[in-house]
Amino acid sequence: MADNASQDIFSLFLARCQATPDAPFLIAADGAVLTYAAALARSGQIANLLRAQGVQPGDRVAVHLEKSQTTLLTWLAALRTGAVYLPLNTAYTIGELRYFLGDATPALVLCRAEDEAPMAALCAELGVPALLTLDATGTGGTLASGADAQAEDCTRAAIAPTDLAAILYTSGTTGRSKGAMLTHANLASNALTLREYWRFTADDRLLHALPIFHTHGLFVATNVTIAAGSAMIFLPKFDADQLVRLMPQASVLMGVPTFYTRLLAHPGFTRDLAAPMRLFISGSAPLSAETHKDFSALTGHAILERYGMTETNMNTSNPYDGTRKPGSVGFPLPGVSVRIADPETAAVLPQGDIGGIEVKGPNVFCGYWQMPEKTAEEHRDDGFFITGDLGFIDPEGYVHIVGRAKDLIIAGGFNIYPAEVEAALDEIPGIAESAVIGVPHPDMGEAVVAVVKATDSALDQAAVIAALADKLARFKQPRAVLFVPELPRNTMGKVQKALLRQDHANLFKT
Repeated sequence: MADNASQDIFSLFLARCQATPDAPFLIAADGAVLTYAAALARSGQIANLLRAQGVQPGDRVAVHLEKSQTTLLTWLAALRTGAVYLPLNTAYTIGELRYFLGDATPALVLCRAEDEAPMAALCAELGVPALLTLDATGTGGTLASGADAQAEDCTRAAIAPTDLAAILYTSGTTGRSKGAMLTHANLASNALTLREYWRFTADDRLLHALPIFHTHGLFVATNVTIAAGSAMIFLPKFDADQLVRLMPQASVLMGVPTFYTRLLAHPGFTRDLAAPMRLFISGSAPLSAETHKDFSALTGHAILERYGMTETNMNTSNPYDGTRKPGSVGFPLPGVSVRIADPETAAVLPQGDIGGIEVKGPNVFCGYWQMPEKTAEEHRDDGFFITGDLGFIDPEGYVHIVGRAKDLIIAGGFNIYPAEVEAALDEIPGIAESAVIGVPHPDMGEAVVAVVKATDSALDQAAVIAALADKLARFKQPRAVLFVPELPRNTMGKVQKALLRQDHANLFKT
């Protein structure tokens, strides 16, 4: 097909607008439709506004907005101007945003209307030249009113496939957050591959209840929809009642494991309701074999689990046709190579052995923003990227993930890094030291648990969580705080987190 030659998402979007301008692109919960042609026109107005604010090709545009159709269209607008899109988790506090804006040095920040005063002060402090606001509905604020005054036609900036399209911040368990740089070719190649692998067509209607500040909701869901010329039933957030109500209009659902555990608990989610659906996809966190089997027993559908990360988009997927193994993330995608290596020696391990998962392909990012040493450290000389995940490949070629080398916690699809939470805990008066772990949770997949050694006997869980309220986003805050006289350590003095996870594995089991 002609668009296989396209090496950027906006070219794919423009091709769909030209071929089927009146086809639906975004469908609201109330049924209102935004067509491809209307999305093109509005994104043109937003792109012209970005330029009027001084945004040039290669400039970063930071986005800290609630999910709305307008917010999604800022992605298309940034692509049109050649800007580098920088989506930021809506749960981040002003204090947390200071680092990201200081590191990325954006030319423009888009923020929530209610955050205008503190964000303006932060932008002034950091020297960010421009700020626009948008309300939660996506219809009010200086972004919306400013776009209204702009022309719909917009000359597109010239870009190369290797130019940056976006920066998404990620992190290890130590050190500062890293901005993963993703090129236009990285994103387009993955979208086209997934379109074919998951059999997306223009007839599909994707139930979109994911946030759009990370890879899953923004790049996988949105870009695959664009590549196929299909539509998204675009919900502001996950709501099981809404999913059940709208499922008869949909053909595909992409979600995190929490979506599926909550659907299984919903009385309106039945075999008859799920029967017309074409595909259920899960990612962003491990899907338990139990949830996989329970879902299959109820609906007759096998959830398709896949594996990706901020730096690579999607790497593997269970097959569309064929066995979708519970507990497995499937096969390497076409064009993507996956190997298991010894984390210390880099030697490739025999099939079946557990080791570090390494990947290579057109989907793999080009490096970390302003961190060449870290980029070099996490890439092998032959181009393979060291994911930090541990796993193995079984005799049938399915990839299995058994753990994360860096103690990353994934709760409800969100990445949480223990070192950041521990640093905030250790600042609380009365806490001598802390260890943060992830333990199994029936709803969230994993839950954050803080194990602390306190010097103040009056300190309790409520006081600790209250002290973190203004320091950490809600999803990072512990769901349980456990008090111990001493943290377990090995002979080298290192806290034994594996032992803590083992001791508290049943904390949230009913």
